[in-house]
Amino acid sequence: MALNVPGLVVMAGFYLLILGTGIWASMRSKKEEKKCTGDGMEITLLAGRNINLLVGIFTLTATWVGGGFILGIAEATYNPTLGAVWALMPVPYVLTFFLGGFFFAKPMRENKYVTMMDPFQQKYGNVLSSALILPALVADVLWVARTLVSLGGTMSVILDLSYVYSIIISSVVAIIYTLLGGLYSVAYTDVIQLILIFVSLWVCVPFMLTNPHSVDISLTAYNQTFQAPWVGTVELDEAGKWFDDFMLLALGGLAYQAFYQRILSASSYTQAQVTCFASSAFCLVLGIPSVLIGAVAASTDWNSTSYGLPTPYERDQAGSILPIALQFLTPPYVSVIGIGAVAAAVMSSMDSALLSSASLFSSNIYKNIIRKQASDREMQWVIRISVVVVGLAGTALTFLDSSVLVFWLVGVDMSYTIMFPQLVCILFFKVSNGYGATVGYLMGILMRILSGEPLINLPPAIQFPGCRLDEEGKLTQFFPFRTAIMVISLLSILLFSWLTSIIFNKGLLSEKWDVFKIKRKQRPTAREDDVKRTNAGAEEASQAKQLLDTTSC
Repeated sequence: MALNVPGLVVMAGFYLLILGTGIWASMRSKKEEKKCTGDGMEITLLAGRNINLLVGIFTLTATWVGGGFILGIAEATYNPTLGAVWALMPVPYVLTFFLGGFFFAKPMRENKYVTMMDPFQQKYGNVLSSALILPALVADVLWVARTLVSLGGTMSVILDLSYVYSIIISSVVAIIYTLLGGLYSVAYTDVIQLILIFVSLWVCVPFMLTNPHSVDISLTAYNQTFQAPWVGTVELDEAGKWFDDFMLLALGGLAYQAFYQRILSASSYTQAQVTCFASSAFCLVLGIPSVLIGAVAASTDWNSTSYGLPTPYERDQAGSILPIALQFLTPPYVSVIGIGAVAAAVMSSMDSALLSSASLFSSNIYKNIIRKQASDREMQWVIRISVVVVGLAGTALTFLDSSVLVFWLVGVDMSYTIMFPQLVCILFFKVSNGYGATVGYLMGILMRILSGEPLINLPPAIQFPGCRLDEEGKLTQFFPFRTAIMVISLLSILLFSWLTSIIFNKGLLSEKWDVFKIKRKQRPTAREDDVKRTNAGAEEASQAKQLLDTTSC
């Protein structure tokens, strides 16, 4: 296959459009910084807490609708061992946004935090909060790597462009516009990217459904034709694993800084809620084309195409089924449009991960721990350097597929089993303290390691009910073990927080052993939180206050 020159020209135009939008947004960011009296770092990381409602909806949706979203849904639908019922992402994401809007947005927005780690740092101190930041940073770096891997694979299939070149070019473009304008650049490029994702995918769908090599997907939904029905099934002995995957996607997303960056950039709690609810609907709609493409691929006689036999699944190429289907089941110009959707999805997720990790490092580590007296100009440079370092680290990891898989699993699991229970406790349970958080943190990590992971050949030392050999002969947990670990971690935090609170407040142990100073902090913190919430509520009700908040950044 020769290099697809027309496709390269189209992709070059796409990248120039994105880069131009990012540069324009960075110029707007500088204008806002000049007329605002607020913190320049806040303008860079949170767009001055004055992001437009529509832009906020687009950027939150685009962050979740990434390359993994589009390619993963198509892969699960096509895979004869899974099917559409395992293509979970759109539905759990609806739950993510509704829970985020109803419960998590209010305490985060009203306290005017800069990152999701701020409440940890304020209550637990720098040492413990630094340990808790680590899994969040790891997850973001590997988010960058995984999104680039998906784009590299897609471009190599459709454009016959070198995997290395496609990754490096995409990485450079995303890094440039992110470090130029911060959240302004990320948000406004997300608008363009989400429009491209929506239009491109839906343009491809009619061509896919009417191609001559596939039968009607309604006939193959529940009937074996070229492979197992694409709808798929969840057997009773697999229900625990399905539930575990669902909860991982639904609740794990609530422990990502990228989510709270959008919440905290809203001008009010009400706007943050509307942003969450509207984004949930967009995620559902944007998941439909990938399901249809996966269904068409499952309904295709690959022997009648130029791809031939064996099938993509038999060649172990199910993960690339979307670009393969576009390449062999649609006209060349349509396949190029389709890769535009994948590229847009990848860029929209990558820039979010870059800025998310830069936020955590610059605000919670550099500003609050390393150099508390750092000037605003210095912080701007720290943010830029952080973006570049994370971008380069994520890009480097794309060439170590197995290592990326290992750390990606660690990042996803830790967001759910470690960070989510920690976040719930610190936001909603005043009894939580550093002792409980430490025990919950260690408990979650230890149990997750001992539970094993077949994808990295880590055998389970703890075998939950239903643990057995899978189809590949690997010992696998079919019990919802990650959800169980999350619950155990949460209960450990609350139990040990309550016990240590009694021990020190009752004088059972000398105050000199109270490392986290809970005897002195507990009651004042509760009163201060009440005052903050009361003041924030009054601010929401007052139009004058709200106007002042949005115009003065």
